[in-house]
Amino acid sequence: MEKITTLGLDLAKSIFQVHGVAEDGHVVVRRALRRSQMLEFFRSLEPCLVGLEACASAHHWANAISQFGHTVRMIPPAYVKAYVKRNKTDTADAEAICEAVTRPTMRFVPIKTPAEQAAGMVLKTRELFVRQRSQTANAMRAHMAELGIIAATGMTSIAKLIVILRDDDDTRLPSAARAALLEMAAQIEMLSARIEAP
Repeated sequence: MEKITTLGLDLAKSIFQVHGVAEDGHVVVRRALRRSQMLEFFRSLEPCLVGLEACASAHHWANAISQFGHTVRMIPPAYVKAYVKRNKTDTADAEAICEAVTRPTMRFVPIKTPAEQAAGMVLKTRELFVRQRSQTANAMRAHMAELGIIAATGMTSIAKLIVILRDDDDTRLPSAARAALLEMAAQIEMLSARIEAP
């Protein structure tokens, strides 16, 4: 095979599309690859410039491909869109990525190491727990307001509502409502413990 100098890679869940060109710009390879073929394909290539969109699994593939000596660049999807010449297909996307990665003014997304990705996941997981706790707390506050039990915003007020829920002598709550609201209280407490964990 003729030497590929630049290659565009369109990522997918199972079938990936590659578009590779020689130094003079003519197409050397345009084909689909299964996930199981990806590493062997890039291992067999001489080092070249590889472009891919910054999307799901992009950091994984960028790290894996760069192991074989390739220079990998990740491009924001919005920047690739301008280079799509025809209908949006995986083949057209791979060609557009191949073109976009060679532009001198193109902006690239930094490739994260697995450790950097893990740190980001920790932060995003905590943010998810905070959102879930807020949603559950707001739902509990609204349900109890429907029963005439009003509380201010904030987790301190939620703690007061939970005390009311656990007071079996408080007759303002029908038993079915109490059971459902206690489930919410347990969820809030579990999420709070995870949020506050080191």
